[in-house]
Amino acid sequence: MSARTRADTEASAERADASRPRQEGPADLRLVPPALAAWATAAVMLHAPPGWAVTTVVASVLAAAVLLSTRGRLLLTRRRVTRRARVTAHAVAATLLCVAAAAGSAGLHGADVRSGPVPELAREYARVLAEVEVTADPRLTRPRVSGNRMAPVSVLIEAEVRRVERTGAAARKTRAPVLLIVDTGDRQPAAPAAGRGSPWLSLLPSTRLRVEAGLAPAREGGDRFAAVLRVDGREGPRAVGGPSAPQRLAGRLRAGLREATEDLPEDARALLPGLVVGDTSRVTPELDRAFRETDLTHTLAVSGANFTILLALLLGPPGLAQRAERRGLAPRLGISLRATAVLGGVLSLAFVVVCRPDPSVLRAAACGSVALLALATGRRRSLVPALATAVLLLVLYDPWLSRSYGFLLSVLATGALLTLAPRWSEALRRHGVPPRIAEALAAAGAAQALCAPVVAVLSARVSLVAIPCNLLAEAALAPATVLGFLALAAAPVAMPSAEAVAWCAGWPAGWIARVARTGAAMPGAGVDWPGGWTGAAALGAVTVAALLVGRRLLRHPWWCAACALLLALLVVQPRPLVRTITGWPPPDWRMVMCDVGQGDALVLAAGDGAGVVVDAGPDPEPVDRCLSSLGVTRVPLVVLTHFHADHVAGLSGVLRGREVGGIGTTGLEEPADQAAAVRRAAAAAGVPVTRVGAGERRRAGDLSWEVVWPPPGGHPTVEGPNDASVAMLVRTGGLRLLLLGDLEPPAQRALARSPAARDLAGVDVLKVAHHGSAYQDPGLLDLAAPRLALISTGEDNPYGHPAPGTVEVLRARGAAVLRTDRDGALAVVPGTGGDEEVAVARH
Repeated sequence: MSARTRADTEASAERADASRPRQEGPADLRLVPPALAAWATAAVMLHAPPGWAVTTVVASVLAAAVLLSTRGRLLLTRRRVTRRARVTAHAVAATLLCVAAAAGSAGLHGADVRSGPVPELAREYARVLAEVEVTADPRLTRPRVSGNRMAPVSVLIEAEVRRVERTGAAARKTRAPVLLIVDTGDRQPAAPAAGRGSPWLSLLPSTRLRVEAGLAPAREGGDRFAAVLRVDGREGPRAVGGPSAPQRLAGRLRAGLREATEDLPEDARALLPGLVVGDTSRVTPELDRAFRETDLTHTLAVSGANFTILLALLLGPPGLAQRAERRGLAPRLGISLRATAVLGGVLSLAFVVVCRPDPSVLRAAACGSVALLALATGRRRSLVPALATAVLLLVLYDPWLSRSYGFLLSVLATGALLTLAPRWSEALRRHGVPPRIAEALAAAGAAQALCAPVVAVLSARVSLVAIPCNLLAEAALAPATVLGFLALAAAPVAMPSAEAVAWCAGWPAGWIARVARTGAAMPGAGVDWPGGWTGAAALGAVTVAALLVGRRLLRHPWWCAACALLLALLVVQPRPLVRTITGWPPPDWRMVMCDVGQGDALVLAAGDGAGVVVDAGPDPEPVDRCLSSLGVTRVPLVVLTHFHADHVAGLSGVLRGREVGGIGTTGLEEPADQAAAVRRAAAAAGVPVTRVGAGERRRAGDLSWEVVWPPPGGHPTVEGPNDASVAMLVRTGGLRLLLLGDLEPPAQRALARSPAARDLAGVDVLKVAHHGSAYQDPGLLDLAAPRLALISTGEDNPYGHPAPGTVEVLRARGAAVLRTDRDGALAVVPGTGGDEEVAVARH
């Protein structure tokens, strides 16, 4: 065929393509086996003995050479070799060579972690003076409860040690990846701005520091660090070399975006920098949990979707791969095909530098770069080979990506969109689903089907709202991304314009956050699932079975509607229906001990939709779920017995979306940082805080209570927060309940001798002090003589709560003992009379 005839044929085909959808041929999967083989080899060889990598390299190269030489001899002896045999020989040889390359790369990277002076000194826990180069953006640790206190805020910095010097020894050059844990000196970790003013957070990648630190071994297993450096950061960092010019530019752009979004609503202000450049420093734990619960974490931080949107804006829709240069901004501006590819390459590099080389960013940039190279050379672009090539190149460049869950999720999601989604979309269209809706449903469903088992490994939970939430968020993702990048580009030159564009971007970003919060607030947003790879395999089997059943259901619209209704009921969980099926909560409950792990949280019924809360547990989410399951929307009073974190750190979960009348606390404000955090949370919610003391009596509906400890003027036995706990005698529904907080034996003995002691005799229910620890006063237990003893404690807690001796003593005195770690949430209800004056329901 002549060149002119071929050109006329291609032009006719192009005109035909313009009038009807392009017909896809079979996917080119030739690069998939080498990529997967290299991925698996790198994952195994990173922590294998050094000899394994050498053996694998030699064996793979020799096997490839033998295979190719055997084929050569066949060519000499046989005049004709089938095309399939030639292709198979080439494919196997290429796979073996990729295995050899991956083994060599992984062996070298693994040696960096195991060898050199840094691991040696770490095993001795030596104190060193080190010169390090920052390799990633610093980040703050999340607030967490450690025992009865909040763990202090630290700054985490990934870096490379270039020079290390032990006291009294000569400095040694090296190149070892390490993790710096910088103690900022901030002892108020629950504060919203805790640690955020630290100068360590402003460090840019490529900055060189000189630090005095204590070395410690890194966690065994999959960590990519040779050691951990613990640094006292109160004096600030000592820089010996500034960041590179590209990183300074990226830093100015990121800082400009933060400034441009400063006046946006809270959720948009937190989400937009994360969506555009991966800056999640403003994302609160509550918002982060909402995105995890709805499987929207890929929108919380920058991902490959952002880069895809930018390339589509430049080149046109990726579905028109071979004609991409005829759509998008580039052809409209008169930019040639090869110049467009070069511009796309520059955009890829800038994207990685500004957004930082996270796994999903690297995967997207590499995949896009391979596609751009094919575009520049005039070859037809295919996205599946581009993805395989990107995986192969990235695993060879950085073998640690082979062990990254983020990289795995990114590749699975992209692979699902390229392989499963088109077929599922076509099937939905055949059953009458409109094309746009079919494409959106297929994309969300395919990504969820492949990624859900891996998510279950990480979180031991399966989201039931992931697909609808992703569908709702998808509509806002593109405008938020494009407007966010426009604000990023405008910030250094015209801040007012950047702020105006950021304000526009705040609307779609806020929509995404509202979708996440609404989905996470659903009672059935997720279900617990076995973690680990066994749970992942089980979920994969369930997914396959569901797909097979769903394929048949598509032929029966009424069955589809019934299944959709059933799923909606499972997610929404209307309270009357749940109570009918599960019996929870019991209709006449008087007190519920919530299952909040190692901590305390009680709810006392105070009328329709109302409850008095005594303590809030260590985490906002469990107490919030407990109150929601009880239908509590009004809280006349929150009593915080004392300020230990396992009793107060969950306060924000009580305040979330509820009408709260006030907070009553003990008079001893220790620990001071946690007492201050309580006051900040109350002030932010507009809730007054008062002190309560012995003798105070209150009533709410049929509920009444009397504070019996601590005395208003103090007491000699009160030597710490536990002995200052608020103890209450509660009367409700004909029952008497004694709540002891975390009182220790000295305060318990003083309480047993106090004027209120006569009212404490023979109570119906005892909330056992201090999670059932061994430190109990026998005299107070004899006086209380409860019918039912309830213990709030966490499963497999490190303190041995409850103590076996305490449980035996209570049972010996005739009490039935129940505990949240084994029995779950516990509801106290009035009995039917006679010997059953009190009953309990378990959840």
